[in-house]
Amino acid sequence: MKRKLEIVVISDTHLGTIGSRAEELSKYLKSIEPKKIILNGDIIDIWQFSKRYWNKYHTKIIRQLLKFISNGVEVHYVVGNHDESFRRFLNFELDGFEIVNKLKLDIDGNKAWFFHGDVFDVTMQHSRWITRLGGYSYDALIFINSIVNRVLSFFGQEKISFSKTLKNKVKAAVSYINKFEDTVADIGIRNGYNYVVCGHIHQPCIKTIKNSKGSIQYLNSGDWIENLTALEYNNKKWEIFQYESSKLKNQESEPEVYKDSKALFLELMEDFKLDFI
Repeated sequence: MKRKLEIVVISDTHLGTIGSRAEELSKYLKSIEPKKIILNGDIIDIWQFSKRYWNKYHTKIIRQLLKFISNGVEVHYVVGNHDESFRRFLNFELDGFEIVNKLKLDIDGNKAWFFHGDVFDVTMQHSRWITRLGGYSYDALIFINSIVNRVLSFFGQEKISFSKTLKNKVKAAVSYINKFEDTVADIGIRNGYNYVVCGHIHQPCIKTIKNSKGSIQYLNSGDWIENLTALEYNNKKWEIFQYESSKLKNQESEPEVYKDSKALFLELMEDFKLDFI
């Protein structure tokens, strides 16, 4: 039975890259029945996109999103840095779907501000080439991590995350995350918001941040590379969904049927035609 939710926020899926956990995300989307979906940036990774990593689960996710739209679910695509090419389509709208830079919503009387977060990243503003280099390094780390985890799984050991360990142990990374959170919270407070919701730093979180000007609830949807998390709003309450601790993790995967990129594309176009024409 699908879980009914008012709002779901997903970000940093990085579809089209080696690290994207598209199969797990596909299972999650099939398990929910939301009224509103906010895709909060870095959904399709244009920077590191490779068609060899675009398997059937990546296509399934696009099809599931199209099905949501055709069933009347509002889908808001907030552009991030890895999918910044979509900014040329800003303010595009079609039957409950829109592409935006940021999103403002009134949620049960509370003002909410949704954005990806790259605009407040100092490295993005001043050293874009370093940021891109970091993206390639991150992909390499994820690739090595996946090999190590296969070996650990073979011997019945728990999987590990190199990146999460580094983020939690390295003082510079912890400082960067704290500075990012404080910056977006401060701007949200000054503009009178009750919630500020972002992605970008791959660090799922719900917490109240206070300063001399007031307080705000800061939320981050995490990612579908390592954390496999989403934000869910229901009955006037925000929660973090975690795939690893959910029942979905134990569901059997569908058998892999090979289809080349042309077949997958034609299949997707057929769904699009059926849903919208």
